[in-house]
Amino acid sequence: MNERRSSGTASSDPYVTALRLLAGRELSSLQVRERLHRRSFPPDGINKALARLQEEGSLDDRRTAFAYARTAVKLKSRGRFRLIREIEALGVRAEIAHEAVTAAYTEISEEEVLERALARHLEGSVKNWKQAGRLQQALRRQGFSDEMILAALKRRGLGRGDTE
Repeated sequence: MNERRSSGTASSDPYVTALRLLAGRELSSLQVRERLHRRSFPPDGINKALARLQEEGSLDDRRTAFAYARTAVKLKSRGRFRLIREIEALGVRAEIAHEAVTAAYTEISEEEVLERALARHLEGSVKNWKQAGRLQQALRRQGFSDEMILAALKRRGLGRGDTE
């Protein structure tokens, strides 16, 4: 085992290792399982550790989904569609992912998040259709709907006297 441990001491107990992982940040069950597997713990030991952590409340996919959604909306300016995909990729059930994203967008509107993301890519108004197309692609990758993107681009001057 050549993998470095953050604490400097290797543990032969998957439960203790998982606790150390969770002390650093919220992780989903799938993320913890994968990290323990990479550290070559036996599947039976991993299953027991995960069950114990879930029983104790140290490991909670719902809490992880809600924390991830809040962070992604506030700091990364993620749109609804991408955010749901990212949370599901963490191994969280689809209905919990939708619930977490909905909750994150009760604190701030998706339009505000889109405007923040647009401001990162654009100073002032949209100059031409070519620029608008690039912006639309970038914002679509961030997870915003075409309808929201086009409305935001129109607010920024798209279609008002464009020459190209």
